[in-house]
Amino acid sequence: MTITVRPGSTVMFTGDSITDCQRLESEDGLGFGYPLRIAGEWGLRHPDRPVTWLNTGIAGHKVRDLEARWQTDVLDAGPDVVSILVGVNDMGWHTLDPQGHVIPAEEFEAGYDRLLAPLAEAGTELILIEPFLLPIHGVIEAGAGVALIGEKEREEWRIDLDPKIQAVRKLARKYGAHLLAADGMFAELAATAGPEYWAADGVHLTPAGHAALAAAWLRLVA
Repeated sequence: MTITVRPGSTVMFTGDSITDCQRLESEDGLGFGYPLRIAGEWGLRHPDRPVTWLNTGIAGHKVRDLEARWQTDVLDAGPDVVSILVGVNDMGWHTLDPQGHVIPAEEFEAGYDRLLAPLAEAGTELILIEPFLLPIHGVIEAGAGVALIGEKEREEWRIDLDPKIQAVRKLARKYGAHLLAADGMFAELAATAGPEYWAADGVHLTPAGHAALAAAWLRLVA
């Protein structure tokens, strides 16, 4: 089943930098990534069904950061549909921040659950996008020069991320949310064009990566 987006609906995207995508520097506040592509494609397909599109993603945020601003940035807006992509910073925080530590999957899931509960109670339609990590090669500079991330670090990240992906899937089932299985999708895409084509650092999407995520998201709505 798909989500029916009715005329006048408010659709909100939230999460971390992948969603943020320099939204504060963009004219419409949607950023330059998949939320903008979704809004544009929807407008092209459905000029008779205008939608208010909002983006409250903030770069670097983890589930705990979303919790701290959830009431003001999400609940108070009363959105009809909320799309969430979070988890990559919960995965790599211990590597990139001297104050960071490994966030257990149980803690991640409990916090994410607290985000979803009031939305589900209000009857909000939910789209949960799995966090993802593409299997790129070589060493990259992450966190504005904070750390060098190579194969060893990415292996650690993958071990840390997999149970968090399972937690998102579990919560999608619990709340009857629509799941966008982005990790598996990008793994399949990477097998053809190569992982760097979709996300040069394995996390932050290229224009093609944003287009792929937007296309998958649009298949969940009607």
